[in-house]
Formats: sequence, C-alpha cells, structure tokens
Amino acid sequence: MAADMVTVRTLAELAEITRSGRAPYLRYSPGPASDARHSSTDHESGLALPGLSANPLAPPAWWTLPLEDWLARRVCQYLHELDEGARPWVLSGRQVDVGPDNEPLLVDIRPVAWLDPELLDEARARYTERLNAGAATHRDR
Repeated sequence: MAADMVTVRTLAELAEITRSGRAPYLRYSPGPASDARHSSTDHESGLALPGLSANPLAPPAWWTLPLEDWLARRVCQYLHELDEGARPWVLSGRQVDVGPDNEPLLVDIRPVAWLDPELLDEARARYTERLNAGAATHRDR
C-alpha cells in the first residue's frame, strides 16, 4: 500500500493534488499499513472510532488567500506528531462520521502520497511568513 505512494515535495504539488480531488485529506501517523491494522481511537474516552481520523485539505468557502497558504496552515497544525514517530501523508476515503475534534472519520481509505520533509520546511516558512501563526483566538482586552 505505502510502497505505491508517490512523494509530494512542494506546496504547489500538494495544491495540484488537492484541487484535483485525488487526495482531499491529510493524516499524520506511522502510515497506511499501520493504520490498516487498527482504527483511530478517542484518546480521552478510550473509545474506538468508526473510521480513520483525517484533516480536510480543501479550504472553506470564506478562505480568499492562496490555497498554498491554507495548505501550509493545515500541514503545520500537526507537526508536533513528528516527535511521536508520525509521518504526514495524503489520502482519500469516504466520510462516515466525525471525531471528537469534528474531524472527518474515513473508511475505504486510498493512500495517495507521502509529504516530503522539504514540503514541511516550505510549509513552516510560509505559515510563519504569511500568516499570524499561533495567534490567540481570544485576547484579554
């Protein structure tokens, strides 16, 4: 499964895949082979989820900045997972429910591509240069 996956090296390539609809989701995990052996779990309750949790790559309708800015934001959202041995990869699947953070839960998973460390570096740079990365949602006034 993972052996057939290509590697996406730039945000522009990821944008092309996202626009095409071939891989509308992003996941950080050990990879498709590992994920095929067990479903996602809600870590707070311990309950098994009815599908694999993933994050949508398509921006919402209100997003008017370049798609690459949105993708950089999405890629950077879970970079901390790298410290736990996860790797980022893109996939498609059928949504069957939502998880505890309102993320899509997918079945019928089709792995598409790994994200290269070069892309992660590009995403970090773009996220911090073009967006107010890490800004608080609510501030004391």
